[in-house]
Amino acid sequence: MSDVADAQAAQAEQNGTGFARLAMVTIDCADPVALAAFYGELLGWETRHVDERFAILDNPEGGSPLGFGRVTGYRPEPWTEPDGGKHFHLDFYVDDLEEATARALALGATEPTYQHGRTLRVLIDPAGHPFGLAPLEA
Repeated sequence: MSDVADAQAAQAEQNGTGFARLAMVTIDCADPVALAAFYGELLGWETRHVDERFAILDNPEGGSPLGFGRVTGYRPEPWTEPDGGKHFHLDFYVDDLEEATARALALGATEPTYQHGRTLRVLIDPAGHPFGLAPLEA
């Protein structure tokens, strides 16, 4: 068993409530190849698998990987206004918020007009999902 799995098992045993471990987070999209490329560059993660229907990025720290699955008729979530809905979002720590924002925008992210906080910068990935960048030390 890996160190991560050992730690997770010990935590679940200590809490007495957990009986499952997160295997992977999978993000629905129209183009899994393109979205995996975007997040692979953003995070510096390697691609484990890619085909026209599904892609997987490995977490180099041993945590759960990210998956990207093609959904026919996919439409982005409406999150451009304060009362817009969303199904999920990912938040990432960064060393330099301005530099990370510029790099994410260069990869194809966009920045919505509405921002709901001062320490978290919300961007939209190329498939329309919101994600946040936050300084590691705020």
